Amino acid sequence: MDTPAGYRDPAGRHGPVTLPARPEPVALDPATTALIVVDMQNAYASKGGYLDRAGFDVSQTGPVIARIGRAVAAARAAGITVVWFQNGWDPAYVEAGGPGSPNWHKSNALKHMRARPEMNEQLLARGTWDYALVDGLKPAPGEIVLGKPRYSGFFNTPLDSLLRARSIRTLAFTGIATNVCVESTLRDGFFLEYFGIVLADATHQAGPPAQQEAALYNIETFFGWVSDVAAFEAALA
Repeated sequence: MDTPAGYRDPAGRHGPVTLPARPEPVALDPATTALIVVDMQNAYASKGGYLDRAGFDVSQTGPVIARIGRAVAAARAAGITVVWFQNGWDPAYVEAGGPGSPNWHKSNALKHMRARPEMNEQLLARGTWDYALVDGLKPAPGEIVLGKPRYSGFFNTPLDSLLRARSIRTLAFTGIATNVCVESTLRDGFFLEYFGIVLADATHQAGPPAQQEAALYNIETFFGWVSDVAAFEAALA
C-alpha cells in the first residue's frame, strides 16, 4: 500500500518525497533509503593523511565534511539508515592481497609505502590515525559502520544483506573519492538493483577537478542520479 504524503511513522521517518536531481527528479522514501558515507577518514580528508602524503590535493575537503554533516543530520531526523565506511586493511596488510592481487599493484597507498618503507603500518591500517574517521564526523549509536578492503563497499562486506534486511532500495552517497570508492560502490549497487543518488557537493575527487565532473557525468548518464545537500535537506524537511 502506498504511504500518504506527509506521513511520519513512529521511528520518525517521513513518507515518500521527490528529490530534485539530474537527469530527472527521483522518488525517495526515507523508510527504504540509506545514506552512505564513504571513507571520510583522515587518510582521505586530512592534511598528513595518505592522499595528502601521496600528492593529492585535500585542501578543499573542509566544506565537504561540513556538508556531509548536514546530510547526516537530515537523514537522522528523517529516520534514514546511515552507513559509514572505512577503507583499509589489517596492520600486516594481509587483506590487501599481496603480489598476486591487482590491488597490491594499483593501490597508491601500498605503492607509497613500498617507496617509503618508514610509512609502513601507518597508512590505511586499522587502529591508526590515518584509518580513523575525521573528527567532524562520527557515527551515532546503532548506525552501521563497515570496513572494506577494496574500493567498492559491496565487495567482501555484509552491506548487501544488511540493506536487504531493512528493505532498503535507494542509496544516497556522500564521501571521498567520487571517482574511486563512491563511484565503485554506486556502480556495484546499480548491478544489484539499488537506486543510487550522489549528493555531489558532499563528495570530493582524488585527482584534478575534471575527475569530479567525469564521475558525476558517468553516474547521471549511466548508473544513477546526481543531487546536492540543500535539495536533500529541503526534500526531507
